[in-house]
Amino acid sequence: MNNPVEQIIATNQENVDVITGWANQAFSGIEKLVELNLATSKEAIAEAFSHTQSLLGAKDPQELLALQSEFFTPLAEKSAAYAQQVQTIVTDSKAEITKALEAQTAGVQRIWSGVLQNLTQNAPTGSETAMAAFKSAFSAGQNVVEMAQAQTKKVVETAQSNFAAAATQVKKASRVA
Repeated sequence: MNNPVEQIIATNQENVDVITGWANQAFSGIEKLVELNLATSKEAIAEAFSHTQSLLGAKDPQELLALQSEFFTPLAEKSAAYAQQVQTIVTDSKAEITKALEAQTAGVQRIWSGVLQNLTQNAPTGSETAMAAFKSAFSAGQNVVEMAQAQTKKVVETAQSNFAAAATQVKKASRVA
């Protein structure tokens, strides 16, 4: 595939495939979060009804306080476990998308480098200045993409770190409780 137009069309098709893959990965993560939230909600409602039934059957204030304590003590641990599950889903989704993004970026850069090399080799005489300017612009574009990737990676790592710190605080609070 030495024809630059064919290479560009192939690159565009790959980009569409990659975007479709990213969307599927994002929806997969969202599905996992929705399933977790539904299961957690279902369990919380069942426990609340059960607890209400127990409270209605309490015969004195001491039993009422004991039932309340029994209900709220594991709540912090469950919250910590929920936060850990959310963090795992987010981390796994981020890892899959980051891996795909890095692979796609490398592939696109390789293809565009081939296109650029092909254009340079087949450029008409006298277009050296234009080709040098195009190469320079291409190189600058690659640098911008690399910087954007690095910044995006830092933002995701910071968010993940903050989420992990929050989950750790929830776990500590549940131990204290």
